[in-house]
Formats: sequence, structure tokens, C-alpha cells
Amino acid sequence: METLLQQLTRGKALLLIFILGIGGSFQAGYHSTELSSPSPFIQRFINSSWHHRYAEPPPPQTITVIWALIVSLYAVGGLCGAVSVKWITGTLGRKKAMICSSCITIVAAGFMLASKAAKSYEMIIVARVLYGFSAGLGASSHAVYLAEISPRKIRGAVTLTSAIFLSLGKLSGQLFGLSEILGREELWNIVLCVPALFSVVQVIVLPFLPEAPRYLFIEKGYDKACKKALQNLWGPGDYKQEMDEMLAEQAAIEKVPQKSTLQLLKDRSVRWQLLTMSIIYCCNQLSGIPAINIFSYDIFLKAGIPTDMIRYVTLGIGIAQIITSVFCGLLIEHIGRRPLIWGGYGLMSACLVLVSVTLNLKDSSYWVSYISTSLIFLFIISFCGGPGGAMNTLQSEIFIQSDRLTSFVLMGMQRWSLFALLGLAFPFLIDALDAYCFVLFTCVCLLACLYTFFLLPETKGKTIMEITEEFKAITVCGKSFSEEKRVETKL
Repeated sequence: METLLQQLTRGKALLLIFILGIGGSFQAGYHSTELSSPSPFIQRFINSSWHHRYAEPPPPQTITVIWALIVSLYAVGGLCGAVSVKWITGTLGRKKAMICSSCITIVAAGFMLASKAAKSYEMIIVARVLYGFSAGLGASSHAVYLAEISPRKIRGAVTLTSAIFLSLGKLSGQLFGLSEILGREELWNIVLCVPALFSVVQVIVLPFLPEAPRYLFIEKGYDKACKKALQNLWGPGDYKQEMDEMLAEQAAIEKVPQKSTLQLLKDRSVRWQLLTMSIIYCCNQLSGIPAINIFSYDIFLKAGIPTDMIRYVTLGIGIAQIITSVFCGLLIEHIGRRPLIWGGYGLMSACLVLVSVTLNLKDSSYWVSYISTSLIFLFIISFCGGPGGAMNTLQSEIFIQSDRLTSFVLMGMQRWSLFALLGLAFPFLIDALDAYCFVLFTCVCLLACLYTFFLLPETKGKTIMEITEEFKAITVCGKSFSEEKRVETKL
């Protein structure tokens, strides 16, 4: 019995996974944490640029508005990138779409580098929009590419690498932002350009690696090219089982052609798949994880952690995310997707209840703040080892080829819209509710735990068509919502 590492190193699969990762979800992870360290330097740059241009200091609210645009327009770019993923990956193919995403990152880095010399905060805004577009396109294309190169037996472990690179990107954003490395005022534009170096590597190497086999066979009908791609990725073999599985899926797609976004929303046969992914995406965004990533400084400050220690605590969070994501990748094919998801949400709910208690007791003793910090660490570990890790794997498995890209468009729209909304709302929540803001997140996690425990089918080791049939068989109160409505007429 071959180990996972042996299977990955028989061909070029491990190299492709690495190259996809550094130009895919790594970019989204880095950009989600990169602004935390240089934010005061950028605001001072806005002030000095305005003064240089107009020979007077800007009004305080002007700096606030420009800074808000720099932060928030990243999410707008991400939303546009997520919406365009179907058209770009369908037109160019998975490999060229990833290269296109990396080229946009490189252009954005050029704007960011030049902004300091040009004394132009407008160029920072343009760079952030382009970074967002690249992250929205690249993260979705990355997940689709992984799903279409993965053999069934290790599909969970392969697709979960997108979560590992996302965590690695977050950690890198925190690490490069340290004052001991690049987090100094004279280098703020450099720290915002680091991801472009990895994009350059992807642009150079990816053209020499195989295209996604499922894309070649199902969408293009190139059976010989598909078999060659499988052999390049996974080593010599006839791959009859994989080809037969793709053939069955292709036959199903011929009966039901590709759908537009609106058509997929109206299609009752995928109602449970869409509802499941929508609930998981929504609960992941509203579970408190994005808020902790974005506003970690404020949260740990309220928990009572000394100011000079907070940056090292947030760095520890990044390390914990990577380690947990790796362990989740090793366990997902043994435990399954469903237990990881509902169990992760259950632990997250318990952690948030205890965090709410300890934050209210932080003044009673100095050690309470460290308990709060430990609980936040456990909360993040529960997320990365459960719903955060298994989410991309699940989405890649529950939609057939003709629906997968459209589903990524829908989920991308939801993800980036919630990301922008939470970024605007959370500062007001934490001010208004203080420690009790985590009670809202607790309710969200508990809802997700109950839904996935009672309704989510297990997808481990099953073909896409078998998973589709399991979702069609879901009933609530004896009624299946996947069945098409029948109109009876009486003569």
C-alpha cells in the first residue's frame, strides 16, 4: 500500500500542487494579513502625499476615507475576480487562468512599488483592487484545478492543500510584517509586493506542467491528452477506472448541459448542494474567524495581552493554522469530511462561549487573559482542522463538472460580499457589544454544527455521481426538495 507521499511523487503532482499553491490561495492568505503591520506607515504616506500635492495637511476625515478605500476595495476586486472565474477558466483553461491571475498580481505589485516614488495613494488603491481581483480569481481557479487532478482515493488530501497554502499566506503576511524583517516605514511598499515574487515563479514554471485531466476529457473531449496528463501527474498506468468515472460524468452532463448562474439557482436537483455550501460558507465567514484575522490586535488588546506581545501572539496563530491544516490533510481520508466539519463547529461553539466568559473576567486576575488567548488558539485550531480545511474539498466533490464552475462563482460572490460586510460591521460590533459579540458567533457555529450533523452526507471515497445521488435522497419531514415539481392534470 503506497503512502500519500509516494503517490504524490510518482509523477509531477507534488510539484504542480506546490506551484498552484504559491500562485493561488497563498496570495489570498497573504493579502488578508499584509496590512496589519504597515497600516500606520501607509496612513502617514497618505498625509505626506496630500501635503506635497496641495501644500497643506489633509482633513482627518480625508485620510480615514482614503484608508477605508485601500482596505475595502480589495474585497470589491475579489468579488469581481470570483464572478469572472467561470468565464476565464472556461475560455482559457485551468492552467492559463492561473497564469493570468499571477500576471495581474505582478502588474499590481508594479503599481504598489511605484506609488511611493510617485507620491500617489491612488496607485495603492489601484494595486489593492488588482490584488483583490487576482486573489478572487486565483483562489477559485486553484480549488477547481486541484479538484480536477485528484484521484478519488486521495481527493480530500489533495484539495485540502489549498487551505494549507491559505494558512501559509496568512503566516507569511504576519512574518514579513515584523519590524525585524520588512515591517519598517521605509519598506512598507516592499512588504506589500512580496507575493508577486511567488507569482513570477508560477508564471515561469506552470506552462511546463500538465493541464487538469478532467477539463481535458470532459470539457474538451481530448481522451489521449487526458491520459497523458494523468501519467505525467501520477506516474505510469492505464488509469481505466479514472477514465470510466469521467466518462460516466460526461454522459450525465450531455443530458444536462452547463447552466448559467441563474439557471443553477433555479435547478431543484442541486438545491441541497447549493444550500449546504451556502450555509457552510456563510457560517465560516460569520463564525468569527475572519474577524479574528482582521482585528486580532483589537481582540487581544481587549483580552489584556500586553501591546508589545500581540504581534508575536498573532504570529503564533498563523503557525497554529498551518500545522492544523497539514494534520487535517493527513486525517481527512481516514476520518471523513462530515465528522471533521460538524465536530469542528461544535468545538468552536464551546470555545466561543468560554471566551465570552473569560473576557468578562479579565480584570479579576492577570492569568485570565492567557486563558482567553489559549481559547482563541483552540478556536482557530478547531476551524482549520474542521470546516476551514474540509470546505474546499467538499465543494469540489458535490458538484458535477458542468455545475462546478458556476457554483464557485456563486460561493465566491457570497464569500467576498460577507468579507466586505464583516470588515465594515465588526469594529462597531466589538465597540457596542464588547465581549458579548462572540455570543453571535457562537449561535452561527452551533447552527452549522446541527445542520452538518443531521443533513450532510459523507463524501469520502465516493464518485461524483454517487455523491450527487446521496444529496438527491435527502428528505426533511418525508419530503425531498431535490425532486422536480410535477404538474398533474385531470381530464
